[in-house]
Amino acid sequence: MSTSAGPEVPTTAGTVRGQRERGLAVFRGIPFAQPPVGPARFAAPQRAPGWDGVRDAFAYGPPPPQGTMRGLPLSTGGPVGDDWLTLNVWTPEPGPGAGLPVMVWIYGGAYVFGMSGDPGFDGTLLAAAGVVVVTCNHRVGMEGFAHIGGAPANRGLLDQVAALEWVQENIEAFGGDPGRVTVFAQSSGAGSIATLMSMPRTAGLFQRGIAQSVPGTFFSAELATDITAVVAGELGLSATTEDLSGVAPDRLAAAGDAVTAKMHLYEDRWGAVAHTPTIFTPVVDGEVLSTTPWQALANGAGRDIELIVGHNRDECRLFVALGGLLGQVTDEQAAAALRVFAPDGGDGYRAALPAADAGELFELVQSDWLFRMPSLHLAEAQAAGGGRAHLYELTWPAPGMGGMLGACHGLDVPLTFGVFDAGLGAGLMGDQVSPEGEALSQHIRTAWTTFAATGDPGWPAYDPEHRRTQVLDTEPAVTTYPEETSRRLWQDHTFAPLLRL
Repeated sequence: MSTSAGPEVPTTAGTVRGQRERGLAVFRGIPFAQPPVGPARFAAPQRAPGWDGVRDAFAYGPPPPQGTMRGLPLSTGGPVGDDWLTLNVWTPEPGPGAGLPVMVWIYGGAYVFGMSGDPGFDGTLLAAAGVVVVTCNHRVGMEGFAHIGGAPANRGLLDQVAALEWVQENIEAFGGDPGRVTVFAQSSGAGSIATLMSMPRTAGLFQRGIAQSVPGTFFSAELATDITAVVAGELGLSATTEDLSGVAPDRLAAAGDAVTAKMHLYEDRWGAVAHTPTIFTPVVDGEVLSTTPWQALANGAGRDIELIVGHNRDECRLFVALGGLLGQVTDEQAAAALRVFAPDGGDGYRAALPAADAGELFELVQSDWLFRMPSLHLAEAQAAGGGRAHLYELTWPAPGMGGMLGACHGLDVPLTFGVFDAGLGAGLMGDQVSPEGEALSQHIRTAWTTFAATGDPGWPAYDPEHRRTQVLDTEPAVTTYPEETSRRLWQDHTFAPLLRL
């Protein structure tokens, strides 16, 4: 508690004091749920306890316990503590009556890492356009997504629901309109948005969604149970709350990392999952999540939610580069990738792309399986269910890392926030951002904030006949969906829950 000057806003738990920064009121580290530790560990989130007086909201809350991702340098800084479930607000005009649109960011990170305090998620430029920006933490890895006996499934998703409930109850006092809430996210965060759209319990919590690079990995309960059992077995324990609740979170995260490092040993049990660094995803458990987002949206679950969804052209090139395989992929590696990931074992890719070399096929089939086709199919499912979706593809190449990464996974994040010297932007955007990069970032931010305000991003909705798509490049343009070869190869594929073999 403090007596220093700053904007003060009442919430349902108590009054918070923020700071003035670059013409905005900024509030950091506001708890939206109880710390999920002790008896609350592995439980659904519970309402945050209240406080007397005025609580300073000057610093980000601590990140949830973090796993790692093979080959990817992570930002692991931040305060230490158990109060993981906090959120942050940037607002141009605190106080009731302003009625500004609200944008709630859900971070990605393969469902194993991520934090709202990442400097790459600074909401200043978006909020300056006249929206209230909220970024929130949620549990990841073992804490948030492991399928543990005696615990509710998909706890990370339930944390996101709790944050959105907080927004409904409190955002008006920060200048926001609870009837104009847009959730936006990238990678596993985009997978979370697709899932939230399909969950009946989120009805009325948000009206629009922006899903950037939606992953296609959703687990059956049987597969998730087996993976969690293997992780618990690293510690000589069973996958139950009774056994795991006494283990320090960092030890559980380390056990998950240990299994990730040797997933190739489990191909005969886990199939394609064993060839990825993703051992946690949303689980189709029959209670929190009854089916995949593609099936739910095709059945009309999200028809009242306006959607932007899209992907980057060269999604998996980043992972190929981090694995040291750019220009090094063998014919055998390409054949294995086609066998594991292609819907027909790879014959279609070889026939359609006879001039493609091993590296191109290796990268393309993984990009299609993991991000590109799930994103396209989500737009198609939304249209089939009677809803509206606007599709995009980012084709502007990343200037960082010697320009070798193309329009790779994650490039859309610095372009969305306009933060080029921190987070993903520090590596992908290069030492000096070009005028073209600045202009594209401004274009994306304008489209996203206009969509949050009006539901119209500035290009036509997707439909299966015309397949209109916004191509995001130096000169953005609307065209027929550009990846026609991949679209045809995957048109009959169903992104069903992944099964234990």
